[in-house]
Amino acid sequence: MIHQYKLAGRNIVVDTSSGAIHQVDNLVFDAIARYEAKSSDGLATELAASYPEVAETEIVAVMEAIAGLQTAGQLFAPDAPYRALAGTAKRSGEVKALCLHVAHTCNLACDYCFAREGQYHGDRALMSFEVGKQALDFLLENSGDRRNLEVDFFGGEPLLNWAVVKALVAYGRSREAALNKRCRFTLTTNGMLLQEEMMEFLNREMETVVLSLDGRKEVHDRLRRTPAGAGSYDTVVPKFQELVRRRGGKGYYIRGTYTRRNLDFVEDILHMADLGFTELSLEPAVGPPGDLYAPGEADLPVIFAQYERLAAEMKARQGTDKAFRFYHYTIDLDRGPCVHKRLLGCGSGTEYLAVTPWGELFPCHQFVGEDAYSMGDVWQGVTNMAARDELAGLSVYNRPDCDDCWARLYCGGGCSANARHVSGSVRGVDPVGCAMFKKRLECAILLRAL
Repeated sequence: MIHQYKLAGRNIVVDTSSGAIHQVDNLVFDAIARYEAKSSDGLATELAASYPEVAETEIVAVMEAIAGLQTAGQLFAPDAPYRALAGTAKRSGEVKALCLHVAHTCNLACDYCFAREGQYHGDRALMSFEVGKQALDFLLENSGDRRNLEVDFFGGEPLLNWAVVKALVAYGRSREAALNKRCRFTLTTNGMLLQEEMMEFLNREMETVVLSLDGRKEVHDRLRRTPAGAGSYDTVVPKFQELVRRRGGKGYYIRGTYTRRNLDFVEDILHMADLGFTELSLEPAVGPPGDLYAPGEADLPVIFAQYERLAAEMKARQGTDKAFRFYHYTIDLDRGPCVHKRLLGCGSGTEYLAVTPWGELFPCHQFVGEDAYSMGDVWQGVTNMAARDELAGLSVYNRPDCDDCWARLYCGGGCSANARHVSGSVRGVDPVGCAMFKKRLECAILLRAL
């Protein structure tokens, strides 16, 4: 399968199975589009009629070049090897990552929050050290031969349970060396409680920090408010700037959300870059059709134009002190991801699990509170084998909407939680999210061509 598109004056051809990407002129672009449907003589005749200014020898050379790329497996490459592998590929029983919900409570009341002020449709709660300790033991003892393990402190707002966060990091560090493991800790925060001692600890112990900021002050403060209704921008921005300054190049993301109320979201991304942040991620709010905040199908033309504008702005800033990276445009087009991830997706419910404050396991943070996907707990391990097998068996070739999609080997089938929340099934898709992913991928590829 190939995917062809024109963007910013460039003609780009993507060969889905091989991953080969070609930037071509109009003649070659048209020749590739008609190549499989026409005989050699018929195609040559059509091209000669469409391009009367081009010599016959050049048209023949173009067709020979296309045939050579096909022989080399860089055009019209078959996907049979992937289909065969998808039939046998399975997630291992090894757990490599946990999302520890150390706080099911929050000091902000963001209108679009899927976690409903951090409570996940349940009671407010803080994780005890004992539950967190058992969760780390579960991870260490069920990670098989994996050395590098991921632990994300999440909420709600994890800084509301700061003492437990510090104690769990210390406990993980105390066990990892003897087991030949390395725990890579991350923490996601809204920044309201950040203090000097916290910054020092985060910058020493956390592989990555994720900092919640939605962009311009008026956009951020409209939805990211305290329970009393006050905005949070003026409180968190100076703290984020100081924390990032002190990180000395260690990993971080400014992670925001855009909604139907700020579809000019590139202004928010550029605003964050102008604040001095270089690692940016801005995600669309997600919800069922008709959701108050989640962008819908009717919004896609505006959103597509925004993503194209973002690519142009990033190109214009390259090599300047205003340059930045955008998470969805940072794609390894040469080497990654691995074949298993291309076929099977993120590993939620198998390699990756979320842990509630009371130790219950869910496939990921977006499934928390859904009884059908309660996987077990950190003492007994995974006991809901029906849910586990359902998630472990997912691949891009058994999701009906993915089977003929050119981007399937880049997204791995997309987010199972979003698919379930929008379509009602983990085998479904979020069609609006899919359309956005494909546009972002086109723009990421374009940036390589510019």
